[in-house]
Amino acid sequence: MTNVVRKERISPSIVRLTLAGLEGLEVRGADHWCRLFFARDGQDVLELPTSTTEIGWYLQYLATPKTRRPWVRAYTVRNARPDVGEVDIDFVIHGEHDGSIGPAARFALDARVGDRAGFLDQGLAFTPDHPHDWTLLVGEETALPAIAGICRALPRDARGVSIIEVPTAGDRQELSAPTGMDITWVHRDESPQAPDRPGELALHALRAATLPEGAVHAHVIGESALVTGARRHLVQEREVPKRNVDFVGYWRYGRSAAN
Repeated sequence: MTNVVRKERISPSIVRLTLAGLEGLEVRGADHWCRLFFARDGQDVLELPTSTTEIGWYLQYLATPKTRRPWVRAYTVRNARPDVGEVDIDFVIHGEHDGSIGPAARFALDARVGDRAGFLDQGLAFTPDHPHDWTLLVGEETALPAIAGICRALPRDARGVSIIEVPTAGDRQELSAPTGMDITWVHRDESPQAPDRPGELALHALRAATLPEGAVHAHVIGESALVTGARRHLVQEREVPKRNVDFVGYWRYGRSAAN
């Protein structure tokens, strides 16, 4: 169990919550991710799975009656301070003004100091298993914490390209990255034509990009259409071996996860 100790609107589209009570957490680096559990409306008790295995926790979760089952969502740790047992989690706020806001964003907006959440460590997703000369990172705002963590963890002599789409220029963040990492920011609010969905402009930027020579490890993350489109482009048009492209669809535009 963890609890909120700080809350900050760090940019127009992102709320950062600092969670405490995580003494002993092993900081894994790169895109260290977790599952967060938080109560639904009307739940006075946060009932959490006791198993920490990938299958065990989920079976326990599904076996919990929905009236007692908390919301659960996956998030990347933006910053970790194990010496004081704290982590920062960045919540992207979609649908704040049109009524389509999801439960995790609502939790972040409404959070007060002392509010409780469950935290389940899930390890890393960025685990290249093949030789490569450079790194490609592509994502939209939900991928920003992961891209920031990966850039921070890369060797200082690493080369690569990172394409990050955000809603506004105000949502850009300072990233600690090797000098050989070329970072391109794409702002949706500055596009002459409104995109149909988040990630569309990042995909256009990838298709138009002049990429380095040599073997690549590509890590494409975020909205599902961006992820599948970028993988298809890299494999079919750039002739990148499938093994060299990792892709994770965090969410699907227009559809909120039910659990």
